[in-house]
Amino acid sequence: MLFVLSAPSGSGKTTIARSILDQFDQLSFSVSATTRTRRPKEIDGKDYFFLSREEFDRRITAGGLVEWEEIYGNLYGTLKAEVDRVLEADEHLLFDIDVKGALSVKQIYAEQAVLVFIKPPSLEVLRERLERRGTDSADVIDRRMQRSQWEIEQAEHFDHVVVNDDLSLSIPAVAGLITTYLNHGK
Repeated sequence: MLFVLSAPSGSGKTTIARSILDQFDQLSFSVSATTRTRRPKEIDGKDYFFLSREEFDRRITAGGLVEWEEIYGNLYGTLKAEVDRVLEADEHLLFDIDVKGALSVKQIYAEQAVLVFIKPPSLEVLRERLERRGTDSADVIDRRMQRSQWEIEQAEHFDHVVVNDDLSLSIPAVAGLITTYLNHGK
């Protein structure tokens, strides 16, 4: 099965994903492909699949990506061959991707994908979280907030919505969903 966590930036999705991976040995993390330059200590195939721009473009044209997006001049996406390999081996993947990517996964793998939307308690709380992070300028936060409106509207297309008001409740809620699917299927 494919478990897809998606949320607006600042909703706690990555924190929840890390905790879920620590709890479930039978889940592997979906490794993205990128055209970004490899950083020191990053391992090809573990941190990312590092591809040239030309190779990435070839895979887009050939339908070799489940989803992809350009972010700040670099391409990021999910290799269809990797997802197919995991499914054929009857294994399970956890995705931590944006809403657009999650909807693409659902479109291609409807029977195997479980989409979980991590929703902030409110847009005000989301803005506070982004500001507390201290990693983005006010302009970047404003852009993220504009995108968040659209992303929250897409929650109705997800199989489950978990409001992340408190990680000590949200993590067990997501873990419970995954346990149910692993034990009983979709």
